[in-house]
Amino acid sequence: MSDDPRFSDPRPPSDPDRPWNAWLPPDRADQGADRSAALPGPHIRSVGELTRLVRDRLRAAPDLRDVWVEGEIGQVSVSAAGHAYLTLKDAGAQLRCVIFRDERARIPFEPQTGLKVVVHGRIDVFEQQGAYQLYVDALQPSGFGDLALRLEAMKAKLAAEGLFESVRKRPLPEWPRTIGLATSETGAVFHDIVQVLRRRWPLVRVVFAPCLVQGDTAPATILGALRSLARWTDPADGRALDLLILARGGGSLEDLWPFNDERVVRAVAAFPRPVVVGVGHESDVTLVEFAADVRAATPSVAAELAVPSRDDQVVRITALRRRLETLAGAALAQRRARLDAERRALDGLRPSAVLAAERERLGYLLDRATEALTGRIAADRALLERLHTRSAMTITVGLQRARSSAAAARGGLNALSPFATLERGYAIVRRPDGSVVRAAATAAVGDPLDVRLAVGGLDVRVERVRDSRP
Repeated sequence: MSDDPRFSDPRPPSDPDRPWNAWLPPDRADQGADRSAALPGPHIRSVGELTRLVRDRLRAAPDLRDVWVEGEIGQVSVSAAGHAYLTLKDAGAQLRCVIFRDERARIPFEPQTGLKVVVHGRIDVFEQQGAYQLYVDALQPSGFGDLALRLEAMKAKLAAEGLFESVRKRPLPEWPRTIGLATSETGAVFHDIVQVLRRRWPLVRVVFAPCLVQGDTAPATILGALRSLARWTDPADGRALDLLILARGGGSLEDLWPFNDERVVRAVAAFPRPVVVGVGHESDVTLVEFAADVRAATPSVAAELAVPSRDDQVVRITALRRRLETLAGAALAQRRARLDAERRALDGLRPSAVLAAERERLGYLLDRATEALTGRIAADRALLERLHTRSAMTITVGLQRARSSAAAARGGLNALSPFATLERGYAIVRRPDGSVVRAAATAAVGDPLDVRLAVGGLDVRVERVRDSRP
């Protein structure tokens, strides 16, 4: 318990569990019990619920959705995601501020500690930390005045409509032939731009639409010049503009204010050809530069960006010519080599060359045939000689073998021949029909018989048949 007597426990320490009204008189104790039972319980909220309640109340306040605040920048830090966190303070309070990466990229001024600035944004609650903070979408040094605030407000409005988006930017033509120029006819800007165009690209044609570039009537004259130049953008016209240059010299914010006029900014964004804007010096910033396709630091730079450099093109053409000569020389050398090859092929197809080649080929073939035939005849002759020698020997041996076989066969035949028997004194008796008489009993007296002897034969007739037995 706290030592503060306002929060001391009235109950004696000897009986801390007794109810709090037990120490009152009986009549007051009953009244206290009734009053305690009649009181409603408190509505207890979670931390998140209470934070969301505060957030919703802040978001519902219209005067907190669009606020301008002036103060001194305290500590500044930039996260890895590119968001900037800072505190804005004065003598009595401080305010946490957040600049998201996209907003920070569009703000031309970088916050620094110790600077007094004017910021624009909305109040909201960061629930995770339970802190309210200002979400900044515009920031500028303090002291710019109402004109600077109007400029930032107009910039935020047009940016929200998408007039400054990079996807709307159109590329400049590489070889412009006709350029529209809107600027003052009395200032030095016109002569500077024309001089730069003539020096860099003398072939370009300039269509000049004069206008006022300062004062209350300047926006109307600028709009008139843009409308006049827009009539030169018909593609059917060979003199049609390729791009537009809108320019003026440097000056104060008040002097440059016609180029922050909403009508002029919208006309530049809607111009049918790419627009190059060169207003003031490099540090001067106007809204038409955000709406233009290309922003130039100065009017002279705008002219330089609008056309190519003649000197650069001369160097480029020289390099291209050298490259063309190299490629042409290589191509001619290749064609010449092919032509020489075709000429040699044609020379080989001439009739005289063909006849000479065929004559030479026939002579070569004849020599090969003669050589082949000579070799074949020599080989055949050698083969015949070998066969003759071999056949003579074979015939001699065969004859000798045949003679020997014939002699042996003759000897065998002679041994088996009946004539050899006849030589030993025997005879062969045949009947007239040629059958051999083997037994005397088979013949009859008076039968004619032919008797074959070893030499010659006898015709006889049977006179008597003797018994065949010995």
